Amino acid sequence: MSPQDNRALPGFIPSILFLFPSCFSRVLEASIAENKASLKRTHTEVWSDSPNPHDRKRIDNCPVGLKNVGNTCWFSAVIQSLFNLLEFQRLVLNYSPPARVHDLPRNQKEHRNLPFMQELRNLFSLMVGSKRKYVDPSRAVEILKDAFKSSESQQDVSEFTHKLLDWLEDAFQMKAEEDREGEKPKNPMVELFYGRFLAVGVHEGKKFENTEMFGQYPLQVNGFKDLHECLEAAMIEGEIESLHSAENSARSGQEHWFTELPPVLTFELSRFEFNQALGRPEKIHNKLEFPSMLYMDRYMDRNREITRIKREEIRRLKEHLTLLQQRLERYLSYGSGPKRFPLADVLQYAMEFASSKPVCTSPVEDIDTSAPPGGTTGQQLSGLASGPATAPSAAQQQRVPIHKPFTQSRLPPDLPMHPAPRHITEEELRVLEGCLHRWRSEVENDTRDLQGSITRIHRTIELMYSDKSMMQVPYRLHAVLVHEGQANAGHYWAYIYDPHQRCWMKYNDISVTKSSWEELVRDSFGGYRNASAYCLMYINDKKPFLTEETGQILSGMDKLPPDLKQYVKEDNEQFDKEIEEWDIMQARKAQQEKLALATAAAAAASTASSTSTSSSSPQPMSIESSPPDNSLPPPISPEPEVQMNTPVTPPPDLVTEDESPGQRTVEVAIPNVGTFVIESEEGGYDDEAMMTPDMQGVIMAIGKSSSVYEKNGPEAAFFKAIKMEYGRLLRFAQEDTPVENDYRLQHIIVYFIQNQAPKKILERTLLTQFADRNLAFDERCSPHSSIMNVARAKLDLIKPEEVNMDEYEIWHQDYRNFRETTILMVTGLELFQKTKYVDALMYLIYAYQYNKELLLKGLYRGHDEELLGHYRRECLLKLNEQAAAMFESGEEPEVTTGLGIMNELVVPCIPLLLVHDAVRDLLAVEDMRNRWCSYLGQEMESNLQEKLTDFLPKLLDCSTEIKSFHDPPKLPTYSTLELCERFSRIMAALGRVPTEGR
Repeated sequence: MSPQDNRALPGFIPSILFLFPSCFSRVLEASIAENKASLKRTHTEVWSDSPNPHDRKRIDNCPVGLKNVGNTCWFSAVIQSLFNLLEFQRLVLNYSPPARVHDLPRNQKEHRNLPFMQELRNLFSLMVGSKRKYVDPSRAVEILKDAFKSSESQQDVSEFTHKLLDWLEDAFQMKAEEDREGEKPKNPMVELFYGRFLAVGVHEGKKFENTEMFGQYPLQVNGFKDLHECLEAAMIEGEIESLHSAENSARSGQEHWFTELPPVLTFELSRFEFNQALGRPEKIHNKLEFPSMLYMDRYMDRNREITRIKREEIRRLKEHLTLLQQRLERYLSYGSGPKRFPLADVLQYAMEFASSKPVCTSPVEDIDTSAPPGGTTGQQLSGLASGPATAPSAAQQQRVPIHKPFTQSRLPPDLPMHPAPRHITEEELRVLEGCLHRWRSEVENDTRDLQGSITRIHRTIELMYSDKSMMQVPYRLHAVLVHEGQANAGHYWAYIYDPHQRCWMKYNDISVTKSSWEELVRDSFGGYRNASAYCLMYINDKKPFLTEETGQILSGMDKLPPDLKQYVKEDNEQFDKEIEEWDIMQARKAQQEKLALATAAAAAASTASSTSTSSSSPQPMSIESSPPDNSLPPPISPEPEVQMNTPVTPPPDLVTEDESPGQRTVEVAIPNVGTFVIESEEGGYDDEAMMTPDMQGVIMAIGKSSSVYEKNGPEAAFFKAIKMEYGRLLRFAQEDTPVENDYRLQHIIVYFIQNQAPKKILERTLLTQFADRNLAFDERCSPHSSIMNVARAKLDLIKPEEVNMDEYEIWHQDYRNFRETTILMVTGLELFQKTKYVDALMYLIYAYQYNKELLLKGLYRGHDEELLGHYRRECLLKLNEQAAAMFESGEEPEVTTGLGIMNELVVPCIPLLLVHDAVRDLLAVEDMRNRWCSYLGQEMESNLQEKLTDFLPKLLDCSTEIKSFHDPPKLPTYSTLELCERFSRIMAALGRVPTEGR
């Protein structure tokens, strides 16, 4: 029987596709349409390529990924597994169409197979030599889709299971027939993937033997714990009885014995079954273990007799094992009622009871007298004895003692801690203790013997096939194809072993990363979340040509034939051109920005007025070396905080404009200090900057140093002021404050101190604040302007080598990032509280991501990660609920709006929850998916069913690759004061939420 005739042969496309044939053609068409549409999208939309070609550039010789062109992640998993078989790769790359191709009849099969082979060659060549991180397989998928537009489009889609392999076989068959005229042609695809087995058995009392070919070997998962158990069950169909007994001659059954194994041995794990009650397919999530090295000797026809002997021995051992386990269970679960306990413990408890000393004759005797006076126990017992009593007075209620653990609640010392027998003689106790002790020892010995025997039998069964003669046919695990999701939809990826790096690689669409056996086990064995292996690909370990180069070792472009070299070269040149154009564009932008900065700097320099320095010769300033001042004032509480009487855009009654258009006045209120009216000159005084807590602290420090200024001059006053301000900020940095009062937002110096910024960074930042030219406009500082001059002079004295300006700028940029992250967080949390979840999501998403980057540098660089993670997660769950409710309504435009929320907001954010494997995030993703998967078994309109079918694969895509995302939301403009106020208000509000609600 040829492989083409064997219509039951499994192929390489996921078995899940059997289960929804009506959807498959539509899914393929949607895949192509979505990929074409993505070419027209901007980079801000989901699923599109990054606009920066450097992000898409291949790193060294890292394997090339495949773009998921819609719902075709199964294509990537299958093709990557085949591509990494070097023999298969060589066959495809070196394939050439028959020379007489133009003379061949142009039938539909030829019209389809030859273009597909050419596209597969092109795809493989790009996977070998492309400079891109991932390539686009759309053309090959196009041809697969076109096959379902032919006259055979109504065929059962189970035919598609082996279509890929059939097409390859047909293409190579034409070539083989041309090359070997007069001889029986050999098809390399058949030789690589097909084997033979012998079916022997009895049918209605008659013996039979048939040789059959097989491709992908199907195995049932349900009811088995490992791969060998699945294989044993598949190789024996029905009971095989002794053929020598006349009474069993009518019994039927058969065995399969492999006579020839293919170099590539593929097992299809059947994890899907149809639930008749629900009327829909379901996935089996049971755990199934499989080894990295599989020895197939026990299944070979040449070992038939020895295997039968070993199987009989294993059967006998398992029967004995069952008896021993039943006997052990009687020891470990003893009793006749519903509650059972280990017999050894029962005997121990009986011994403890018998040996307890009795004290009183009744378990309730003297309890009332032993309770403390005024205690609740005495009151309750007396109340029961005397009937209802009048309520105690308020004074009596107040005098009720507070419960104190380990004192008032402790039992009196004269009461027994355990129940005890009331009457037992010494002789009775001695006999009973002797019996119980002896029985317990016997039970423990019997239990140990049973456990030892069970362990030995398990070990004997495990080693049954470990002798050298049964380890001659080794097959090494090459690839594991994984499915995550439910029966009707999900995501596929592959783990493939790299023999050169000696590690496992994870191929997840465009993402190709190093992995480990532990990660493979977690994702593939099943029983963990909804991920499990559905296909295992083993290769003959004695045939290295499958994964290694033979003869002259070729790599990269050298292994490509001339036509494919030219194809890859042209594609690489196109990609190089894209990179070059991008670099030119970025260089032009950078030059424009540089010119704009230079122009702004020149304008600022031309308008700056020179200031005279202090008559005394200033010395370089140091926070630690400044003169000690024992007269520092105590910490001011609360901290001086500038509060505007108006919002960011004050109404006219609080910000008044004079007749002169160049001046205005602003009221500034400082707690415990007073209210000041500041005159502002347009283009001169920056009132917003001067109203920050930072600058108000500087103003007050200068004002408090006025006495030193009058006595000792400006430099002494400067040291006094800066020491005072630094001391105040240091106390804030060390103070344990409520979360809503975050001094880091009010003072950059506090942020720097808590994050251990270098001393020189702190000094320069403080000096810059004291040297601010706006201080000269303040009525409290203007009489002491020489202090600011001293600060500017000391700022000028700092040598370039003393302060690394790049590091200085990095610290200040980090603070700006912290402030922007806070704005995102506050805005997102405010919107969340107002139940505006659509608006809140992007703020919370970006706040969490930016905050995580900040925390990588230090614990005090950002905000509480758990709090942000909680509200990010809750916002997604709320949106999922809203969208699901809209879908359930079945009405337009609610259905479209709900699916739009999922596609545009929720689905793109799911990889962010999966990437770090946080338990609560994973559970949230499962909840969201289960909500939508629950609709699969419900009756609904056909248009809703179609939309659900198109949407579910996106939701169940478990890739952690962060694809092109929405742009960050626009930041509102908050002054420092308003930001601090909003932060304090929202954090205080969150603090009132119960812990279990956060």
